[in-house]
Amino acid sequence: MENTANDPASSPDPAEAETPTEEFPEPTGELVQPIILLVDREEPCPEDEGIAVAALASVSALLANPRHPYWRPWAQGAFAKSVRRADAKMFAKVAGEFPAHVMAEVGSARAMGFAPMQADSLPKRLAKLQVSGTTLPPGEPMDSTTVRIALNDSLGMSTGKAAAQAAHALFAWVLEGNPEELDAWRDSGCPLSIQRLDAKAFRKNARAAGGPVIHDAGRTEITPGSATAFVSVG
Repeated sequence: MENTANDPASSPDPAEAETPTEEFPEPTGELVQPIILLVDREEPCPEDEGIAVAALASVSALLANPRHPYWRPWAQGAFAKSVRRADAKMFAKVAGEFPAHVMAEVGSARAMGFAPMQADSLPKRLAKLQVSGTTLPPGEPMDSTTVRIALNDSLGMSTGKAAAQAAHALFAWVLEGNPEELDAWRDSGCPLSIQRLDAKAFRKNARAAGGPVIHDAGRTEITPGSATAFVSVG
């Protein structure tokens, strides 16, 4: 399985904000990170590849431009992500219209990640893309990688919900995990896989998580405080 993303910058620290701020007014409301997932109508990618690529696109956007001024206030806020779907035609339009994206690939799955934007003033093209109802077909379990995202499969999360939780987990690991493990992961091309665990296995494996265990706020689908995902390394 091949994973690729645009060549990232050397530092993942969102505190290093040196992008010219005149292009980005002081945010007045909630910031959200848009992630655009390709959902091809004729040949959709397997669900776990789609979840993995959304997470990879999310962190790749930070690694490619850690000095964007919205990373710090976004990280200090709700850490909100919005996984939106686009068919092949719309995906190409978005890629052409918004060049400030990072493209990620995992197997046959593709997704674009962006730096945070103001939630109440997303560009119309992005705002029109659907959030809810994103469903991909199940496929064969992914080959395990050194860095993998464990999902609490007992929660029955939709593709879009699971993708957002996986992105939270990977992002938290990038910011708070072992720097040497992060460097090794990036040097090897950012290979990533999804591991689905039942409730008992999830709780057991979470004790040795490589980064924070994500607990959902409960805005959609699942009970507030539910443990949803974490990164395992090794």
